This record gives sequence, structure tokens and C-alpha cells, in this order.
Amino acid sequence: MSQMPHNRAGLGIAFILIAMTAISINDMLIKQLSGGYPLHQIVFLRSSIGLSITLLIVQYEGGVSILKTRNPGLHLIRCLMVVVSNMSFFVALSILPLADATALFFVAPLFITLLSIPILGEKTGPMRMGAVVVGFIGVLIMQRFWEGSDTLGADRLVLLLPVIAALTYAFNQVFTRKLGAVTKASALAAYIQGMFIIVSLGFYVVAGDGRFAEDTSNPSLQFLLRAWTWPQDGDWIWFIALGLNSGVVGYALSQAYRMADAATVAPFEYIGLPLSVMWGWFIWAELPVWEVWVGMVLIAGAGLFVFLREQQKARAIARTEIKGRY
Repeated sequence: MSQMPHNRAGLGIAFILIAMTAISINDMLIKQLSGGYPLHQIVFLRSSIGLSITLLIVQYEGGVSILKTRNPGLHLIRCLMVVVSNMSFFVALSILPLADATALFFVAPLFITLLSIPILGEKTGPMRMGAVVVGFIGVLIMQRFWEGSDTLGADRLVLLLPVIAALTYAFNQVFTRKLGAVTKASALAAYIQGMFIIVSLGFYVVAGDGRFAEDTSNPSLQFLLRAWTWPQDGDWIWFIALGLNSGVVGYALSQAYRMADAATVAPFEYIGLPLSVMWGWFIWAELPVWEVWVGMVLIAGAGLFVFLREQQKARAIARTEIKGRY
């Protein structure tokens, strides 16, 4: 029976901070490009460049032999979860302000805490479960059920897409922790990049000529279904930056959840909240409405409480073990 990877909390936290910074840049670049290119084209170019970088890291970490796996089914499920998560979030991102979409997505660490119980066997006490409930109350506030679609600026489905993205992302990360016992981070990242390429090519075959986009005026569906176009000269630098950044995201995320417990790493993802506000204000002059600010505080506060409670519990266990040796 394989053992879980050694828990190296410091390195896990460092990698998650690198990953979240890169993700915030990724989201900003995709939102910037969403007005002129279809999502599947952006994903294809991003992942093609990202896979090239990842394969170089694969070579460094042991060569192509590390891509072999005894768990193809679990890897496939994990990759599909990532694809659903990204597609859902990016479609929402084309409509919602960056900070709003990111804030709704940040229920993911709370989902991770819940999913770690049945999938990883990690224990969560009543105080941490209470914090999770508070975080979900924050999500409900951000959904603004008392307002109509005309004042929200988006329909209800679009507001739910980041939450769907968060749930599937959480599944991905707990599977990463499970698979990380026997799989290198570069291999985990390579599988994901390959799946993105396969799915985006599938979209191209079915809808790459834009014929389905002609029948809709919905901006989210337009982003998903519009025709592929050759990038303008000035946009190539953004696609290249997106691809390079994608390589960093895939490796750093996989490494973070390989090296440390999910409940330890997940709360540090909240650095993405102030980063999304910064990009939204700096590039699009957007600031969140008060409901989003309240939701951010509740979700981030709940996540940080879960983290601090986990650390407190770990110290108590360590003291008990030390006393038991003497």
C-alpha cells in the first residue's frame, strides 16, 4: 500500500503562493483576450505552450518514464475536473468583474476541507465545520438572490458558474494530494495540459468555424463558441505570456498539494482575492460592490479560521506525542 507524500508545509505554502500569483495573472490575461477570441482557442494556445514547458520539467524530474501510471482512471477524472473548472470559471469571467468571479470561486478551499474528509480521510471538527458554514453564507450573500438579473448585470447561471468551478477544482486538488504519493508534479501538470489540448481541439472540430455563435447574442456563449481567428500581431505577446504562465501554474499547484496537507495549503489560496481586486481596479477601473466585499470577508475569514484551527490541532497532537515518548 503506497504512503502519502511527506508533509513539507513550508514548501507547500511557498508553491501555493507562487501558483496563486500566476493564476491571478492568468485570469487577467484571459479576461483581456476574451473580447476577440474564443475560449477554446485561448486554452489551446495557452496549453500548447504550457505543455512544452512542462515536458522540459518532466525530463528534468526523471524523463518520459514518469508519465506512466497505474491509476489512469483517477488521473482522467482529475483532468476532467480541471477542464470543467477552468471552462466554467472563464466563461463567467467574460461577463463578471474579475474580483466578483474570483470571490465566488474562493469557496473552493472550503470545498477542499469538506472533500478531504471522505477522500483523504482527514478529520474536521465542529468548529471548522462551523467556519465552512460561515463561508458558504458569504457565497449566498454574493449571489444576491434579492436582486433581479437586470440589476446584477448577469443571469443567475453565470453567477453560479464560479461556484461550480470551485467544486470541480476542489475535487481536482484532493485527487492531486491522493495521486501525489506516486506521481511527480510535472507529470500531474502534463496530464492536465494534454487534456486541455484534447478538449479545445474537440471544441474546434465541432464549433471552430463559429456557426453556433451566429445563433446567440449571449456574451458568455459567444466567448465559448465564436470562430477561431489568427491572433493580431500585438496579441501574440499576451498568448505567449499566458502559455508561459500556464506552465508555472500547473507545476506549482501540483507541487503544493503533493508536499502538504490540503487543509494546510488551501487557505493560502486567498492571496488571490486582493490580487483580483488589484487587477480589476488597475486595468478595468472596477471595484466590488458591498455584497462582494462582505462575501470576501466571510469566505476568507472562514478559510483562515480553518487553517489556524488545523495548526492549533497539529501542535496539540505533537505535544501529546512528545510526552508519550518520555
